[in-house]
Amino acid sequence: MAKATLLLPARSRFAAGNLPAQVATALGRAERSLGTAGEAAQLRRHFNVQPADWSAAALTRQTDAGDAAEGFWLRADPASIVPDMQGARLMASAETLRLEQDDVDALLPALQPLFAGFGYQLDAPTPARWYLRLPVDTPLPQFAEPEAVLGDDLFSHLPDGDNGRQWRGLLTEAQVVLHQHPWNEQRVAAGKRAVNSLWFWGPGRLPESVSTVHAQVRSRDALLQGLATLAGVRIGGEQTVDALVDLRQLRSLEQLTRDAITPLLEAIRRGELAELQLDFEDGTGYRIRRGQRWQIWKKPQGTLVDD
Repeated sequence: MAKATLLLPARSRFAAGNLPAQVATALGRAERSLGTAGEAAQLRRHFNVQPADWSAAALTRQTDAGDAAEGFWLRADPASIVPDMQGARLMASAETLRLEQDDVDALLPALQPLFAGFGYQLDAPTPARWYLRLPVDTPLPQFAEPEAVLGDDLFSHLPDGDNGRQWRGLLTEAQVVLHQHPWNEQRVAAGKRAVNSLWFWGPGRLPESVSTVHAQVRSRDALLQGLATLAGVRIGGEQTVDALVDLRQLRSLEQLTRDAITPLLEAIRRGELAELQLDFEDGTGYRIRRGQRWQIWKKPQGTLVDD
């Protein structure tokens, strides 16, 4: 029988509330584990990647364009920043800006000469994700992932050191080009966020090898799809094999319990599913199996955050 693993956001993302009786009972009797918190750590629980320091840019590039091999990549995602009394804040980037091809056609040509002067090639195989192809010997600073910067002071996350100086300069020049571009006036007039910055992150090459215990991955996330592709497992479709199902977009406790967990608990009860694993981004995990129904001495877990 197949197994199902749900990849879930941190439990704190869900509003407080009591769990349905069936779910509370199952979690109370489940095998519980505690791992490292964070998106990268969560994905490492399911994929063995060599070298271990993977590149988000190369993996998503492979998903978007299929040409990441032999290249050295850096994400240069479109972004929207808003000034405030302390400086500026990153308020949206990549997918959250919901760009269309018209936006790319208008803005990308204005930025490409800026990077070409350094030998960097800027392109956008999809409107949401923009890339720089760099010479393989390009020295780079540490870049912050956009999730760590979103809503925070932009300047506290800029790259530092000697290598960082060049990239801070490039970021400033890109902001000037975008701020002066008439296309942004049209976006703002239409009630959309201005694309007034880029955000650099995720540099590197494709990993040499990727493996996973899962036979199928169901996800719309480009990074997860890239890992699955290199691991040689099926992406999408109906679940008939051991599957990793990406539900990190969920924010409703009712959706989680009613639409995701309960149907799978019923499948276990009917003998159609051997095991269900819940993996939360905060590191908490649950392993639910049919034989646990006899462990009646274990108390139900009333809420998602119970210890």
